[in-house]
Amino acid sequence: MRWAGQTLDADDGALPGLQRLGLVRSVRTPQFEGITFHEVLCKSALNKIPAASMLPFRYTVNGYRGCSHACRYCFARPTHEYLEFDCGRDFDTQLVVKTNVAEVLRRELRRPSWTRETVALGTNTDPYQRAEGRYALMPGIISALADAATPFSILTKGTLLRRDLPLIVDAAGHVDVSVAISLAVGDAQLHSRVEPGTPTPQARLDLISAIRSAGLRCHVMVAPVLPGLTDSHEHLDDLLGRIAAAGATSVTVFGLHLRGSTRGWFMDWLVRDHPELVADYRQLYRRGAYLPADYRAMLAQRAAELTAKHGLNGAPRMTASAPVAAATRVPEPAQPTLF
Repeated sequence: MRWAGQTLDADDGALPGLQRLGLVRSVRTPQFEGITFHEVLCKSALNKIPAASMLPFRYTVNGYRGCSHACRYCFARPTHEYLEFDCGRDFDTQLVVKTNVAEVLRRELRRPSWTRETVALGTNTDPYQRAEGRYALMPGIISALADAATPFSILTKGTLLRRDLPLIVDAAGHVDVSVAISLAVGDAQLHSRVEPGTPTPQARLDLISAIRSAGLRCHVMVAPVLPGLTDSHEHLDDLLGRIAAAGATSVTVFGLHLRGSTRGWFMDWLVRDHPELVADYRQLYRRGAYLPADYRAMLAQRAAELTAKHGLNGAPRMTASAPVAAATRVPEPAQPTLF
């Protein structure tokens, strides 16, 4: 399929947000039915995180904006509104691709002022979402970081990471590399409803095993835990047991945050799929985006017991693979790095 023939006509008035990002063209292809790719030429690749975010890293790189994983709870949804898209269906189907991100990153890493701080990949939208199979941005990003002796971390739900395992292993021989998989829903039926565009739980468990077989440690983000859906002792016990059997070296567990317009998108889904939980959620989140302290304490205690039971309570390194405090603590709310 030659994508040049799929270019969409779009004037400056139609997509002003994208024009600000340096839109080159918008394309559709039958292989990605229902999705429009907006290819842009970015001016910068490294994003500096505000100190107020309290995250254990200061720089990120994101090759994509929007995410076809379509997770109902994704905290990054409101960022699409800057582009004059909505946080719902548009976030899932109107994807921005920074086609020159690796080239720009290499240029930025050559600056004398660059001090080789850890760079987090996968903190906004997934770097290994389906689009990566077509655009292959990550090999260039990984190579640029490794060549510049810059440590990095990867957080993903995408099994496309398998393609780059040899490259990641090679990079790990030269710089500090951490890899984390996001897996919070073990029930296959619920997974298909709440994370409809992601690989299955079993596929991600197999990815964990592949990462370990390649000689890398693998952290798992069991997050966000969904009250009334995935927070039961039975669900967490089963999921953490499967994660341990797959070979994971550590986990982080924390509950759902509902910020900004993500809250409305998630609650609309909840009304359709689980109306019996709507009143409970309104009570839990009545004071804002975060779960109340008593719920967080309950979840932390449950997680601590189960991670110990399954041998998953090894201390994770403070990288993107562990963006918040360990499950055995009850931290103050912090910006999550899940997509």
